[in-house]
Amino acid sequence: MAICRLRLLGFLLIFSLSFGLIYLPALALAQADIPANNAEGTTEIEETVEAVSIPAVPTETPWYRVEQLSGDNLAVGDFVVGPGQVEIEVQPGETRVVEISITNRISDNRTFSLSVEDIKGSQDATETLQLLGDEIGPHTIKDYISLPDNEILLNLGQRARVPVTITVPRDAAPGGYYGSLLVSTITTDEANAGAAVNSPVIARIGTLFFITVPGEVERAGRLTELALKNYQWWYERGPINFNILFENTGSVHLNPHGEVRITNLFGEEVGFVELEPWFALPDSLRSREFTWDRELLFGRYVATAAINRGYDEIVDNAQVVFWVMPWKIVGGVFLVVFIIVFGLRVFFRKFEFKRKT
Repeated sequence: MAICRLRLLGFLLIFSLSFGLIYLPALALAQADIPANNAEGTTEIEETVEAVSIPAVPTETPWYRVEQLSGDNLAVGDFVVGPGQVEIEVQPGETRVVEISITNRISDNRTFSLSVEDIKGSQDATETLQLLGDEIGPHTIKDYISLPDNEILLNLGQRARVPVTITVPRDAAPGGYYGSLLVSTITTDEANAGAAVNSPVIARIGTLFFITVPGEVERAGRLTELALKNYQWWYERGPINFNILFENTGSVHLNPHGEVRITNLFGEEVGFVELEPWFALPDSLRSREFTWDRELLFGRYVATAAINRGYDEIVDNAQVVFWVMPWKIVGGVFLVVFIIVFGLRVFFRKFEFKRKT
């Protein structure tokens, strides 16, 4: 029992010595840092806080580039999508990225939705193409075009540069693939501004995509007709309206182009119209209208078209004849001539001229 008490006493002694050696110097150091009392008897403690740099939380970067347009009158009530057509050749297994632009000229905080629809040609020459909605077209591009998202947000006067990825599978067959990237937004009918609820209107604008996979493709087409608009062969005056009908029977789209020359009754060239390239989708009829803008015309004219099919430098030719007779002017001239002739006859009947002898 005595031994245990001696051990406990020794332990307390060692603990006391250790506490004194560690705590007392630290206490003295802390008291040395406290400033003396000021004249009013209060103690001023100067506290130093080290500035900590907190990194800023990065804002989410949109997947499209945004540009701000300059100018005052930007609210014109519409939006613009460009280009109107993308024509591109892509090898099997290749990925290409093209860019379209969307410009907001409606209002702030405008949401635009993006969707892809297939298109096809038509046998109705007055119909440029057909949008197929959810239907899969004969030359579908729905599996070839992709976007990071299907919505963008723009304020008034902002233009978005939207990347569109085109990926052609390695086993894709040669030929043409056609569709449209449609941009839509919801507006209201401003004409009913006084109504309780305005009618929502979905406005859509599209960019056409013509994707060609090179290889063994069939290019076939021809000029089928050059005619006067509404088949009118007689005109009182110019301008003269024409219509060209082109048929594409191949497996890829064609871009025909050409020229039209007009000659008068004496075979002299009096007019020339250049026709820039236009597109004709596979298995379709495509009508192209143009105008010869000249007013002072008279007599018989012949229009001759030379249309390049858009491949192999093959040119088709066609002619149409028309007349220009300004009947008011012609009628006035005949009336004046008739009056003069009639007056001369009456004059010579009433008066007889004799030679003096």
